[in-house]
Amino acid sequence: QVQLVEYGGGSVQPGGSLRLSCTASGSIFSINTMGWYRQAPGQQRDLVANLTTGRSAAYADSVMGRFTISRDNDKNTVYLQMNNLKPGDTAVYYCNAEALQFFVDDQGVMVVSDPAEYWGQGTQVTVSS
Repeated sequence: QVQLVEYGGGSVQPGGSLRLSCTASGSIFSINTMGWYRQAPGQQRDLVANLTTGRSAAYADSVMGRFTISRDNDKNTVYLQMNNLKPGDTAVYYCNAEALQFFVDDQGVMVVSDPAEYWGQGTQVTVSS
């Protein structure tokens, strides 16, 4: 199994900044895409930003120019730097990763799984004056 643990949520005033981080652990063979989604009360979970292993990034239009996603592949960690935060950014932020697991079978052969999607437990971000 792959576990994702998020850090860095909290409360901030409009115009402030926060940095989220998420580290993946477990029997990880490789991670394709890592990113962040958010869900406000009564709304669906939407993509905020994601980043492929090859450093190709995608952002929601609403955060373009304010948020920056980065990744440390050696640490299986993804970061989200959020600047100029607005009340509309208030939501629970979820880390997401598409990863391949591995295990060793009875013959000592390493077996790699198909890619699967994993989620963190979520961290609250509140922007309010």
